[in-house]
Amino acid sequence: MSETAPIRVILADDHPVVRDGLAAIVNQQKDMRVVAEADDGDIAIALYEEHRPDVMVLDLRMPRRDGLSVVEEVLEKHPKARLLIMTTYDGDEDIFKSLSRGAKGYILKDAPRQEILAAIRAVAADQPYTSGAIAAKALQRMARPSLTQRELDVLQQLGEGRSNKDIGRRLQISEGTAKSHVKAILTKLDAISRTEAVSVAHRRGLIRL
Repeated sequence: MSETAPIRVILADDHPVVRDGLAAIVNQQKDMRVVAEADDGDIAIALYEEHRPDVMVLDLRMPRRDGLSVVEEVLEKHPKARLLIMTTYDGDEDIFKSLSRGAKGYILKDAPRQEILAAIRAVAADQPYTSGAIAAKALQRMARPSLTQRELDVLQQLGEGRSNKDIGRRLQISEGTAKSHVKAILTKLDAISRTEAVSVAHRRGLIRL
């Protein structure tokens, strides 16, 4: 009777120390092994095409192409691909986008070793995996009103400290329209000021500062 083939894993993260540590953990397991490593999103996609792993573990923030873009492109070509997001970002928008676009699991880098291994095994078996806290944040995000793309554009400008007049000029809208978008943003984020709105948006993963 032949042994079950090990779970073949690709690691995609731009931090060598993170990759080395995770590779060491994975390769210590009898039922899994790392077949390739990528330090940016483009390489991650190329390596997926080359190796067709059982699981690809990838960070959200990587050079050249972020984790969400990798998820979208890989799943467009390989709808059954099993992708596990492993990141430091726990904003509900990051979680919601990752899972809604097809990632099979979402886990934080500071999770215990056994949880990381359990996540890889679950995703390899085509089972979704999130911790209770991550799942709760995803549900909270679904219950909140969504910002339109224009509101997200304005929100990013707020994060850069721009006035309504500057926002209007940059986005080619009137100052009054910019002001209306800001008001809608404050309402949807349940914020009482522009500063609070930026803080909430950054924490949730809606904008990058």
